Amino acid sequence: MKVGPRYKVCKRLGNGVYEKCQTQKFTLSEQRKRGGMMGKRPRQLSDFGKQMLEKQRVRFTYGITEKQFQRYVKEATAKTGESTATLLSTLERRLDNIVYRLGLAPTRRAARQMVVHGHILVDGKKAAIPSHILTIGQTVSVREKSKGTALFDAFRERVGEGGVPTWITFNSKKMEATIKSEPSKDNTEVLFDLGVVMEFYSR
Repeated sequence: MKVGPRYKVCKRLGNGVYEKCQTQKFTLSEQRKRGGMMGKRPRQLSDFGKQMLEKQRVRFTYGITEKQFQRYVKEATAKTGESTATLLSTLERRLDNIVYRLGLAPTRRAARQMVVHGHILVDGKKAAIPSHILTIGQTVSVREKSKGTALFDAFRERVGEGGVPTWITFNSKKMEATIKSEPSKDNTEVLFDLGVVMEFYSR
């Protein structure tokens, strides 16, 4: 998915969208901006505007196209159960997101590149499609020839820092993980309101 300058996207959608914007430089820039707006009345968004903003926040966070997102929403509403929970599970079980959640890549964009370039295996077989949705019991691992490359140097330095979701079991030495349960808002860090997003698409 092609996007414009990431700082501009972060200023519009919030600093949780891109890891690049979760920096002291971006925070200081936003503080200076807010300081210059003291005394000015902030622009009020309509309900539609708030829903649109939240939808874009989710899209840019996971790096998916509008067409993909619409399909995920349609599938979530067609299934029984809570549609927001189904949508969250689908987004989180994308292969590129799982590679990012494991800490193998510093960003979801880098995780997508790892997948596309053949560094990641699913159930022992090369999986080159970042949008592949994994199911409970499937394994994700790094290709043996890729483990010793400079691509994973940063990961080896971060080993032991934690942060892997509880719905995944991960052996950091083997660089291998297994999906053990469904991701949910109770075991996953969620920075947005999917209920608002579903309201946008139900209009």
